[in-house]
Parts: sequence; C-alpha cells; structure tokens
Amino acid sequence: MLTKRIIPCLDVKDGRVVKGVNFIDLKDAGDPVQIAAAYDKAGADELVFLDITASSDHRNTVVEMASRVADQVFIPFTVGGGIRTVEDFKALLRAGADKISINSAAIDNPSLISAAADKFGSQCVVVAIDAKRRDDGGFNIYKHGGRLDCGIDAVEWAMKAEKLGAGEILLTSMDCDGTKSGFDIELTRAISSVCSIPVIASGGAGSKEDFLDVLTDGGADAALAASLFHYKELEIMDLKEYLNNNSIPVRL
Repeated sequence: MLTKRIIPCLDVKDGRVVKGVNFIDLKDAGDPVQIAAAYDKAGADELVFLDITASSDHRNTVVEMASRVADQVFIPFTVGGGIRTVEDFKALLRAGADKISINSAAIDNPSLISAAADKFGSQCVVVAIDAKRRDDGGFNIYKHGGRLDCGIDAVEWAMKAEKLGAGEILLTSMDCDGTKSGFDIELTRAISSVCSIPVIASGGAGSKEDFLDVLTDGGADAALAASLFHYKELEIMDLKEYLNNNSIPVRL
C-alpha cells in the first residue's frame, strides 16, 4: 500500500516565509532555507515552496532561492508561484526542484499542463487549485493567490487538469485556510473521488485528528500544513506515529 505523505508548505513573500488566515493578514515565520533544512531533518516526506505573490506581482519565482532551498533538502521538493512557461519549468527543475506547481498560468493557458507533461513527465507537473465554496454548495477556483474568482467549477477543473497531463493536484480550501478548524472534507472528497492522480489536501489543519480525517474520509493521498508546523504546534514525527497507530501507512 502506498504511504500517505505529510508535507510542510513554505509560503514565501519577499524572501521570507509567511503565514496568513484566509489568504490575508500575513505574518513573518522565518528564513526559507533554514526552515527547509529543519523540516528535512524532522521527517517531512516532501516540501512545497510557494512564492505567493509572484503571479499577482507579474514576476518570476526566485530561482536562486529555490536553488538554495534545494541544496538543504534530500526529500522531494515542489516549487510554485509565477511559473508561466515550459522554460520556467526547465529553470526550476535545473535549480533542484523535483516538481513544479502551477495555478494561475494553468487556468490562463491549460496547454501549459500538457506541454510541460510532454517535456518533463507528468510526475513533475502539479496543478494547484485554490477553491472556495459557492452559495449553491459547489466550489469555484480562484487565481492570483486567491484574489480572482474564475467562475470555473473546481471538480470539473480537476478532471480537466488530469486529462491534460497533471501528475498531482494540490488542493487548498480558501474557506479553511489558516483557520485550524480542520480540512474541508467535502471539497477534498469531491476532487479525490473523480481523480486517479494523487490529491494533496491543504487548508485548515489544526490537530492530528484533522490529518486522520482528510486522509481517510477525504480520500487525500497527502496532507499539507504550514503554521501548525512552523510554530511547532505539532511535530511531524508525533503526527506520523499517531497516524501509524490509527492504521494509516506512513514513512517512519
């Protein structure tokens, strides 16, 4: 059986790791290189590094910083933010990233998903989906760091992304982000039930039980968190032992 993955996320703005609530009120959480190295030692299965204002500021991800982070980690490492072209993929993979996450660019230019998958393999292409609940109970996707409602259904977009060649979905609930009230199980299950590629659940982690719920009831293949790990409210190995004791296969 495939092990479930626990993934810390480094949201980076102006060269510093930050954390907010519902995508706003950002607070400084430290140096990305130091934090990445600490997570590698702490037992994280992977790392995600997101330059959260690169798309809205219309600039490219900091390749040099990605390279410095990659030098410190020996686990798979995903980079996202401001990636618009196959050349951007190439530069970041060359800098040491294992996978590339695209969100706004994939929405604006879906053919980027297939072009990158054709050139580098689907396993390198992560489509990030920032989703928010609609009044009718469904979910819409947003771009530019959650600033712009695209009017596209999240479940339909996830299915399309997989068909175009995405190897993984990084699914963030904007409603739950930073609240520590638990992952959005309904959203995660809606996506994981229609996709055969792995789904990483993100947004809302507040306790060990939340991880157990999203990896079982939510059908997620991996669970991602930021502030919970950054501020040492939960240690990764304690979480993994808890999951292991509850019959969730994890890498110990």
